[in-house]
Amino acid sequence: MELRIIKTKKQYKQCLDWVDVQFENKVKSNNPQGEKLQVALLLIKQYENANYPIPLPHPIDAIKLKMNELGLKNKDLVGKVGSKGYVSSLLNKKKPLTLELAKFFHQELKIPAELLLS
Repeated sequence: MELRIIKTKKQYKQCLDWVDVQFENKVKSNNPQGEKLQVALLLIKQYENANYPIPLPHPIDAIKLKMNELGLKNKDLVGKVGSKGYVSSLLNKKKPLTLELAKFFHQELKIPAELLLS
């Protein structure tokens, strides 16, 4: 297969089919065929990013997800973010996420700033 920038759905499908065959053949990544596979995967990713973008989640949804991953409860934010009522209102999207709070969640929960500010 000749590798080039994917511009059409037909080229995209052909590239995906070729990649499937390479995976079935268990191509090793440390040889020329494996490097060609890696380039094909990058081209597929580029095409998908341009044609099938994944929207960023709502900042509050990202905060809730991260809290869940870390095992944090709403009460763990009381005092750091505000009162129990304020935390509840914030997480229920009834209060806005301020720049100060975005900074806090970025620093404390390691949520990317661009996601919090979107």
